Amino acid sequence: MNTIVVNGTRVREFLPMRECIDAMERAFRALTRGRAVVPLRPVVRIPGDAGGALAAMPAYLDDPRSLGVKAISVFAGNEGTVHDSHQGAVLFFDPDHGALVAIMDAGAVTAVRTAAASAVATRLLARPGAEDLAMLGAGVQAHSHLEAMRAVRPVRRVRVWSRTAARAAAFARRYDASDLTVTAVATPREAVEQADLVCTVTSAREPVLMGDWLTPGAHLNVVGASVATAREVDTAAVLRSACFVDRRESALREAGDLVIPIREGALHESHIRAELGEILEGASDGRRTPEEITLFKSVGLAVEDLAAADIVYRRARDDRSVPRIDLC
Repeated sequence: MNTIVVNGTRVREFLPMRECIDAMERAFRALTRGRAVVPLRPVVRIPGDAGGALAAMPAYLDDPRSLGVKAISVFAGNEGTVHDSHQGAVLFFDPDHGALVAIMDAGAVTAVRTAAASAVATRLLARPGAEDLAMLGAGVQAHSHLEAMRAVRPVRRVRVWSRTAARAAAFARRYDASDLTVTAVATPREAVEQADLVCTVTSAREPVLMGDWLTPGAHLNVVGASVATAREVDTAAVLRSACFVDRRESALREAGDLVIPIREGALHESHIRAELGEILEGASDGRRTPEEITLFKSVGLAVEDLAAADIVYRRARDDRSVPRIDLC
């Protein structure tokens, strides 16, 4: 049996953001309904100050029925180089017979599905008229998150900050237009103050966002840190917010933005109000008042990769220009 090979360019072609957002919603629902199998991901950490990590993310999803594993390396030090910070492959299997039917670029899948998951959270939690966006970070996830935020909220103004000022300036030049004002700013505080939407998509290991900067009613998507020893937002930001996650078990093990305040004794696990799937299934409420600050902490789940990969596979298998290889 031939195996389809889908590179990053074709993944992006086959995976429209709006369709991926709807797929993430279905995946979160399936997780809450018990129609998915998602073990905690094992991670190999490479020793040394500049060391990266290699993670394996297997899963089974019942809706749509799919089976696969993402093998991905994460090297935060690649920021600003020719190498992406996230590299690897999604291996997609036939759930009936176990055949490997597709190999896909994991970086492209991750870029789209991560932003799409944030869009689900934003659609559920942000105020309907939210239009002022702060973007902390100007890399791959900043680009995909801007697209995702505009798909679910009427974003009109963006302030972008990056530790590399030139990258923030380039981001602003790329997206500034008649219907969208994008400005590069010198500090994260300038970006966050007065924003009603905030996306943190950095490789920071220490907080770049402080809780006292937040505007009442703001919604935060906290995305960049996915290990227990790193965080992008300080304890005050978490304490000021109603907190939501993609999955409790994963967040309480991997999300430094939550794990560190819990270890400090400043926060209890019960501060997590709900998983997104619980809100979608009506088992929990989301935002309770217009002035409440909401925070979605994303660590990324293998069911998100499967839901996205299913869309890619269904399109790629019908496109004869996509290369096939015989692994036998």
